[in-house]
Order: sequence, then C-alpha cells, then structure tokens
Amino acid sequence: MSPSPTPTPGAARPRRRRILSLVSKREAARVSRLLRAEVVGGVIVMIAALLGFLAANSPLADAYFGLRETKIGPEALGLNISVGHWASDGLLAIFFFMVGLELKREFVSGALSKFSTAIVPVAAAFGGVAVPALLYVAFTAGTPAAHGWAIPTATDIAFAVAVLGLVAPRIPPALRMFLLTLAVVDDLIAITIIAVFYTESIQLLPLALSVIPLALYWFISRKYAARLARSPWGPWLIMLPLGIVAWALFHASGIHATIAGVVLAFLVPVTGRDGTQLAETFEHRFRPLSTGIAVPVFAFFAAGVAVGGASRFPLDPIALGIMVGLVVGKPVGISLITWLLTRFTRAELDPAVRWRELIGVAALAGVGFTVSLLVTELSFSDPGDADTARLAVMVGSVIAVAVSAALLVRRARPRLRETTTGE
Repeated sequence: MSPSPTPTPGAARPRRRRILSLVSKREAARVSRLLRAEVVGGVIVMIAALLGFLAANSPLADAYFGLRETKIGPEALGLNISVGHWASDGLLAIFFFMVGLELKREFVSGALSKFSTAIVPVAAAFGGVAVPALLYVAFTAGTPAAHGWAIPTATDIAFAVAVLGLVAPRIPPALRMFLLTLAVVDDLIAITIIAVFYTESIQLLPLALSVIPLALYWFISRKYAARLARSPWGPWLIMLPLGIVAWALFHASGIHATIAGVVLAFLVPVTGRDGTQLAETFEHRFRPLSTGIAVPVFAFFAAGVAVGGASRFPLDPIALGIMVGLVVGKPVGISLITWLLTRFTRAELDPAVRWRELIGVAALAGVGFTVSLLVTELSFSDPGDADTARLAVMVGSVIAVAVSAALLVRRARPRLRETTTGE
C-alpha cells in the first residue's frame, strides 16, 4: 500500500478573499474620471465656503445676512422662503440627484453590485456613522442638543476627494475607490436619516400628487433614453421641469425636498434598452450645475458664521460632540470595522494597501462639510446652537484634514524612493 501523500501546508485552509482591490479596468477608469471632477468641485466648495465665512466676519456682514434671510418665491405655493432656505432645500437637491446617480451606478455595475466588493465599504460606512453618532450623544445626552446626533455622521465627497488629490496624489487607486464608495454609501445613510428622523409631519396629498411627475419622469427616461442622450436640450427642457414639479410637491409634503433628487436619480436607467448610458449622460449634463452653482452657493451661505456672535464654540457640548465625532469617531469606526473584517473573516487587504494609508483615508472621511451643515440646519432652530454646530463642523473638518495629511503625506516619499530604486 503506497503511503498517503503528505498534506501541503495550508492546503486545508479556506481561500482568502482580497478586499479593497479594483473591480475592473473599466470601473477604475470611470472612477478616475469621477475623482477628477470631484477634485475640481471640492476646490470650488472650499473657496465658496471661505468667502461666506469672510463675508460674515467683515463690514459686509449686514448685507450678507440680509441677503441670506431675504424671502423670494410664490407664497401661494408655499415657496416664499429665504435665499438660504432655497440654497439648502432647492439647490442642494441637485447635489443629491448627482449622488443618487452615482449610487445607482454603483449598485448596478460598480463596487456595490457584488457582495465581495460591497461588504467592506458598506460595513465601514455604517461604522463611520455609528461611532460618531454615539460620541456626539455621549457629550449631549439628556439635553435637547442630542437631536443633532446625525451632524458628525456624514462625509463630504467633493471636499474629501479634493483634499486626497492634494495631500496624497500617489495613493493606491484601490484606496481612492474605497473612499469614493465609502462616501457614496455614507451619503445614502445620511439621506435615509434625513428622511426618517428629520421629517416632522407628512402631508399625504402633495406626496400622492408627486407620483404623477415621478411616473412621467420614469416613463420618458425608459422609453426615450436614446433620444434624451442625443438631444442637447431634452434633459433641460423636459426632464428638469418634471424634476422641479416633483421637488415642489416633496417640499409641500413635509419630506425634506432634497430627497426628491435621490428619488429622481434612481428612476434614471443606468443602461437603456438599446445600450444607452443615460445615467452617465445625465451626470455629464447636470454635473456643472451641481459643481459650479448648487453646492458652492449652499456652502457660501451655510459657512457664514459670525465669530463671537451667538456661538458658544468651542467648549459647548454641541461643539465638542461634533468635533470629536468627526475627528475621532469617523476614523475609529471605519478602521475598526475594516480590521474586524480582516481579522475574523477570510478577507485580506490588497497588498498595495497599507494600514497607515487606510487609517489616513478613514480620517479624511471626517470632512463632513456639505451634508453635515445641512443636518445642522435641520437639527437646530436656535441661532446659538446652529452657529456653534456650524463652526464645529468647519473646524472639525479642518482638523480631520490635518490628521489625514499627517498619516498620508509621510508615506508618499518612501513609496517614491522605492519606485525609483526599483527602476
């Protein structure tokens, strides 16, 4: 009888599954194009926010605040609201439309379309939401300020990606995709939080009527996808008006009007019957409106906080909870969940990804500018609370950038020397 073969070491071990790897070359190229667009958008948002902050603390302060509180719009339709309100409820719906398009593309053909590639960013995003929220509640428990628990849970895609491109341009592409996917899932969670926890009452009639423009939007985008993709004016003259009507009805229903942007985006087919990439076409058509107008205008008005005014920054529990949530909670939640996945499952990091870099990217997720400022407006009616939270969001985001840069910039030089030596 021949001796039984000696088992190969490790042969019986379950196969390891590599995570944080690129899905495909096509997906990597698409993400690279999107990241470049987000870098430009992030820089514009930074400039707009800085201008708003300077205006609020300059001789132009009275004119600035007067403009922000000026009411415009038809009273009969319930749309006689302030300019600042138009920026947060109206223009920001365009931003959420773009987020919705990217979310649907990720679910249909991107990193979220497969469990193996979706599990890490999805789980990490939930960790990056839960830990900051818990830290904020720890500071504000038992007070009305606890209602703002969702403020430090959001990540600003454009801001974070822009900073990443500036401080770590040579970071592995897999980590760039991880940050983008993480931020997209993070926004989905934020959208859900706004819809569920920050809707005080619902008017059923306007909500029911919104089904009509939404159904027309869905039918036209499905039936005439190719024509809409070819026409330079079709999306603007047909789809945009339908979207505005749906937005107005959402606003009248009591559901935060930005949710309409996400719903409309999810009605757009990623690939039409004849292969038309309508979601990508809409993304190209409407991104300049979002990047160049909607988000910068919102940032300009949202960042306008007078230092030394009604704010109780920095020692108020609201400020401490937000800053600790953004600076500590975000990286701890994201990194801890990722580590647990690699420790207790068959998942392992891609060899190109280092833990120091991953923690640096997780720290960058603490840049919670746009959506955090929006949740601030929904959380606090008291001007002192709102200004305290706004300053905390801005300062916390800046500190998060500094922490991320400390972890990422130092790694760029050794990696560059290794590449040079290898040549």
